[in-house]
Amino acid sequence: MKYEAVIGLEIHAQLLTNSKVFCGCSTKFGAEANTQVCPVCLGMPGTLPVLNKKAVEFAIKMAIATDCRVNNKSIFARKNYFYPDLPKGYQISQYNEPLTQKGYIDIEVNGEKRRIGITRIHMEEDAGKLLHGETFEDEGFSFVDLNRAGVPLIEIVSEPDIRTSEEAVEYLKALRDILVYLEICDGNMEEGSFRCDANVSVRPMGQKEFGTKAELKNINSFRFVQKAIEYEINRQIEIVEDGGKIAQETRLFDSNKGITISMRSKEEAHDYRYFPDPDLLPLMVDEAWIEEIRGTLPELPAQKRERFVKEYGIPPYDAGVLTATKELANYYEEGVRLFNQPKVVSNWIMGELLRLLKEDNREAKECPVSPEKLVKLIRMVDAGAVNLKTAKEVFEEVYKTGKDPDVIVKEKGLVQVSDEGAIIKAIDEIINANPKELADYKAGKEKLFSFFVGQTMKATKGQANPQVLNKFLKERLGK
Repeated sequence: MKYEAVIGLEIHAQLLTNSKVFCGCSTKFGAEANTQVCPVCLGMPGTLPVLNKKAVEFAIKMAIATDCRVNNKSIFARKNYFYPDLPKGYQISQYNEPLTQKGYIDIEVNGEKRRIGITRIHMEEDAGKLLHGETFEDEGFSFVDLNRAGVPLIEIVSEPDIRTSEEAVEYLKALRDILVYLEICDGNMEEGSFRCDANVSVRPMGQKEFGTKAELKNINSFRFVQKAIEYEINRQIEIVEDGGKIAQETRLFDSNKGITISMRSKEEAHDYRYFPDPDLLPLMVDEAWIEEIRGTLPELPAQKRERFVKEYGIPPYDAGVLTATKELANYYEEGVRLFNQPKVVSNWIMGELLRLLKEDNREAKECPVSPEKLVKLIRMVDAGAVNLKTAKEVFEEVYKTGKDPDVIVKEKGLVQVSDEGAIIKAIDEIINANPKELADYKAGKEKLFSFFVGQTMKATKGQANPQVLNKFLKERLGK
């Protein structure tokens, strides 16, 4: 019997506000433990929360970007459960009446476009963080850092429209790209500002009813999301085929072993005893403010990709890479403005620039080579001043030193040799020094042409103009 997976994702995105959602404490990452707290976010008796307007604005931005309906009225509720890192013993969240509902985003997997529905985007506060002792002295102890308690979150809940782990990852990446483009979340999964829970179930192909789902908690990389979902799908299919029943539970992914592990039985909504927070008035949002926020939205990744293909004539793959971040897209557009050969600029960025950035674990916004310097080097290749191989070596020097490419070329004596007399002289010397290879070439071993090219390039220290070299080499070899 064939099975299909039914997957829904719950994404928690930490909003890039300067202060927490219900108090004035800083949200800056990396501060000393428990130094960014106050009576409000510590849940002290008698304290009252005050809603951060900027957090609401950011949530509405994400709603508009994902075609969600923004409700004019929403209610904050108390979600009651106890964890050591939840100071109040309840979390302020939204339940029956969330801020936004019913949106979607489109993704593409293996050339097939899919629309993934978004059930809701609601606001809530984050909990703190448990730090488990790893040193000999601390082993067996856990510590609580409450700096993160009260940091504003939006939770983005998808419809159960995802069918494969690949679709889940593409959906997750698309959401992250939108959040980063809007500059409302940094999308850093390692630091916990972008977190994913996956609800996974399986059912016989063609069956309408859903199977029993397991929830996979707090997976912190795209690769692990894919691996966790794939493992869980296979685990559930094996259980069903063996005549067993799937337990509704929360499971953790062990990235070292590549398996999911049972954590606890899955709570139902009534277990949390939701009720409206008596300290917070209903959140009322008027249409004028929604439209004002709509007017501030930038061009989003999908729109930018489509425009790059249409306007610059580059392949969809190139457009996808170049729009991965707003900074990289801006870099590319500035490069094309300075040198109007879009594919040439794309090749340099996707090849040399991204390779070096990846080696240094840098983002495009940290790039040490300006578009002006890149284009200066591209122009030198276009004019025949340096060949492509030399230009790539020069680019690495520009990246490492920050010097202008023309300065490096002059310092290292790398100017391309286009003088026909000098190139012919070098060719003749190589041919005379290799009579056997010459005879074999004339006997039909045409692959030896690349041998003569290589030897001549070596003799000219890689500076011979390739077009001039090929032209005269063919003439001198007699073919």
